[in-house]
Formats: sequence, structure tokens, C-alpha cells
Amino acid sequence: MILGRVIGEIHGTIKHPFYQGKRLLVIEKLDQYCKPAGDYLIAADSVGAGADETVLVLDEGNGARQVLDSKDGPVRSVVIGVIDDVMCK
Repeated sequence: MILGRVIGEIHGTIKHPFYQGKRLLVIEKLDQYCKPAGDYLIAADSVGAGADETVLVLDEGNGARQVLDSKDGPVRSVVIGVIDDVMCK
């Protein structure tokens, strides 16, 4: 699981049918101090996360497919929670 912050959203006119109706978010990874780790990932949104929210991301294909209820969807990362408060070191 990855702690991150939503920094953007990806829009595309042509996409795989699996992604129809799904939002793709750009997530900035955070380190143990809740500071930007210098890396990012793209994740499907399953919880309605918004801009600048701190989120929990599952970055494992099979688990992501289970969350999105798909047996063979082309997905690796999915936002599984919006974090209200976190205590960092």
C-alpha cells in the first residue's frame, strides 16, 4: 500500500473499454514524513477522491482487479481510501 496525494486527473478521448466511466488520478507518492517522495503513479479511482486529498493506493494488479470487480481488467493501481488524518514521523 502506498500513501499519496492526488495531484491531477487524466482525460483521454480514446481508451480501453475497461476504463469507460472510471477516473484515472495522478498520485504523488509520500514518504514516512508525509513529504513528496519524488515519484508518482496513475491509479483508478474507486472512492471518489478529489484534488489535493491524501489517499491510500493499492499498487498490485490482482488486488486492484478485485476492488474494481474485474477478472481480467488491465489495471495495476487503484485508490482504495481517502485519509482524513495521518500522523507522520
